[in-house]
Amino acid sequence: MAEPDPPADHPPADDEYAAGESAAADRRATARLVRAAQRGDTLAMNDLLDELAPFVGRICAPIALDDGPDAAQEALMIVFRGLRGLKEPAAVYGWVRTVAAREAVRVAKRAARAVPAELAELPAPGDPQLGADIRDVLTRLSPEHRAVLVLRDLEGLDERTAAERLGLRVGTVKSRLHRARDTFRKAWSA
Repeated sequence: MAEPDPPADHPPADDEYAAGESAAADRRATARLVRAAQRGDTLAMNDLLDELAPFVGRICAPIALDDGPDAAQEALMIVFRGLRGLKEPAAVYGWVRTVAAREAVRVAKRAARAVPAELAELPAPGDPQLGADIRDVLTRLSPEHRAVLVLRDLEGLDERTAAERLGLRVGTVKSRLHRARDTFRKAWSA
């Protein structure tokens, strides 16, 4: 028989408390790595880049598509070169997200000088390769639209924060997001 839920004023269960403590410990450990890397500790820099690489890859891949690994590598190089200038070690993930998104857009623009394919050429919904369908729809969006879509809908940032990360006005982010969602929706339902 299951135990009843604790009353609302009851402190969190031990496992909830442990999860919160674990996340706080992870943030402190990352901040220590950043400070050590800023002081020139090459092992700390290596460990930090190993920790950040999957995060950077998750940002770059949906924006730069096939060039995602190149964008991630470029972003990590920028992080490596610019880490000493980071004033607040606890803000490393926000800064890295900004670097990764901007670099992914830059690489995608460089790689996609051609006009995007017509949306009418999209495969029909229900195709057995759903993941490929989604990727196909994303390839038809411009890198700028993909960046806004990723930061807002995948990373969960609000428009203001996405605008800051991309160096744009909030209104520009809102209009790009609207166009990206509209284009994606139309292409998907075609």
